Amino acid sequence: MSIADQIQDHQARCAAPLISLRMLAQGEEGMPLSRRVVVEVAQATGRVLAEAEAAGRLALAAAGAASGHPGDGTFLRVRLDRLAAAADDAIAAARAGESAEMRRCLRRFDALTSAIWTVQAAVYGSPQAGTAA
Repeated sequence: MSIADQIQDHQARCAAPLISLRMLAQGEEGMPLSRRVVVEVAQATGRVLAEAEAAGRLALAAAGAASGHPGDGTFLRVRLDRLAAAADDAIAAARAGESAEMRRCLRRFDALTSAIWTVQAAVYGSPQAGTAA
């Protein structure tokens, strides 16, 4: 299995949790958030983060020193940190029962997840790596 295929596998494993988060982000205004929602947000964002980090490690390892950009690792780490912060914000909003804020944070998390795939494709140099999920 090629590196591009492995990265795509990580992205594909994010599809189900991202769909779940997108559904939660489309929820009705003012509806109280149950404990189940908090757990679902925490688990889904955690799964996406784990897959994004694993794909990032693959992209960096594949690019290696040949990329000519020693800051690639830092650039990707900053993006992953932003994704983790968005996940934390969404979980905190869900715990606080702030449905509008949770939805806003989930939309941000979704956008940042898409950006991660683009960054990984740029680091690895594979046009296929940014297309899934």
